[in-house]
Amino acid sequence: MKKYILMLVSSMMLVSCVDTVILPDHLTVDEDFWKEKEQVNSMVNAAYYAMSEAGVIQRLLVWGDYRTDEMVVTTATNMQTDGTVMDLKEISSVNIETDNAFAEWASLYTVINRCNIVLDKAGAVIGTDPSYTQGDYDAHCAQMRALRSLCYFYLVRNFRDVPYVTSSYMTSSQDMQVAQSAPQVVIDGCIADLESALTGAPSARAYSLTDWKRVGWINVDAVRAILADVYLWRASVTGSQSDYQRCISLCDEVIASKRDIYNSNHRGASLTETEYPLAEIDDMYFDVFINHNAEETIFESQILVGTYYNFFRESGGYVRAGDIFTGNQVYLTNNDVRYASFIYDPTSTPPVIRKMISNDSKSTNTWDTYIGSNKLQTNHFIFYRLSDVMLMKAEALVQTVQDDMTADSTSKIFQQAFNLVAAVNTRGLAASNKADALKWATYSNKTKEEMEEFVMDERLRELCFEGKRYYDLLRYNYRHIVGVDYSRTLSQIGVDNLPALYDKMLTTMTRSRTDEAAGVKGKMSNEAYLYLPIPKSELIVGKQLVQNPVYSGSSNSYERTY
Repeated sequence: MKKYILMLVSSMMLVSCVDTVILPDHLTVDEDFWKEKEQVNSMVNAAYYAMSEAGVIQRLLVWGDYRTDEMVVTTATNMQTDGTVMDLKEISSVNIETDNAFAEWASLYTVINRCNIVLDKAGAVIGTDPSYTQGDYDAHCAQMRALRSLCYFYLVRNFRDVPYVTSSYMTSSQDMQVAQSAPQVVIDGCIADLESALTGAPSARAYSLTDWKRVGWINVDAVRAILADVYLWRASVTGSQSDYQRCISLCDEVIASKRDIYNSNHRGASLTETEYPLAEIDDMYFDVFINHNAEETIFESQILVGTYYNFFRESGGYVRAGDIFTGNQVYLTNNDVRYASFIYDPTSTPPVIRKMISNDSKSTNTWDTYIGSNKLQTNHFIFYRLSDVMLMKAEALVQTVQDDMTADSTSKIFQQAFNLVAAVNTRGLAASNKADALKWATYSNKTKEEMEEFVMDERLRELCFEGKRYYDLLRYNYRHIVGVDYSRTLSQIGVDNLPALYDKMLTTMTRSRTDEAAGVKGKMSNEAYLYLPIPKSELIVGKQLVQNPVYSGSSNSYERTY
């Protein structure tokens, strides 16, 4: 039969639809495609691959870590005119131009479009390939809905008002003009997709302990983790107690699943409900960050890419650990192994990041030494792991405490949260240092906000440099301000009607940038400043897009004349 090639885009060509969707670039889609199971598998893999590419991961690190107290830009004299350094300086000083390389969303819309292609096309393969079963199709759809939701979750937390597209773009002739949706629409859509994905997603036991798909593909535990995170976000914005409770129940399901799997994989093991299958401290760094796909991991990229960690490089790198890591202002004791494992030479100012870089948690070698000796491990990006979920649950628990609760009820909830934090924190202590373990008596009289900060501080200690911190701070901010309207876009609300930010959050966010802190706090006067500008390149072709109002005066802003 004559083969009609419908599409082959030979380069990464951006088209309209707000210039967000990159059409399939290395795939030939013709009448013979979408006939076999392996063709569906190839497109599913293509979606995961796109999510793991350096262009995505670099942005997740900058969006999630650099915009906080965790990281500062290099002060190396020879780097001051480097384009990446200049873009990072714009971000840290809140002088972001609309052509800033990190104010870009096309790479995530590439993932979204690949997910949409599978969702639109894979069903037809059931009728042409008997080996492609309904179960295969359901599993693929669940994974693609979850991966798409994760992308939109990142987009909402960084741009707020974004186009919400759930159908695929296959040719440049399609009408791709889409307006931005209010964040409530996108978040609600993500929750609906993720709740649906719980049914079809592969079991957490679908693959063996040594099979990369166990954590490289989204299984039901990964769906639960993403969904718990989204519920925690929505609850922080809206104050919904039912959302906090749903977050807690999902975290419980992940924890129970991980515990059961651990007991099955380790003969004789029988973890109780107060024990958690976290890697032992002597093995944690290697197992989680170097050996990859640790038992406690839930979802992580599977591409060994060193380039997205070039940001951390000691010589020629772009960022350092924030000043809060100098002299150990973060960890509660120098005996916490994470203190030495995650930072290289904490006495330097600013310190060099070791996490994800060194292949020895206790080595004195620098990043560049590993480059020179070919020992550097290029690492995966971890989206979710068990300690993250445990601390999500602790955060949600604290927020379920209400003013009309009895002191006894409040104390019981706080102690549940404390126990989760203590389990994560104690994992960081060697057996000889257990005297440094957290004591409930020290925290039993804390207020709700003090317990909230207690959990947030442990998330900093455990999850630093993993792309989590900015979102932790945003949730903290939203819980302490009033007047948030998630049902309308920024342009619909009007910049003068946006709520002011929580001063304590701003102080925390800027504490590693003492020379810029006052200026940044002065500029960040309302909610719109939490978000990046819509890229200039998108505005040029996206006729329905409206710029974040606080960036409309940018020297690189685009103003239409029609």
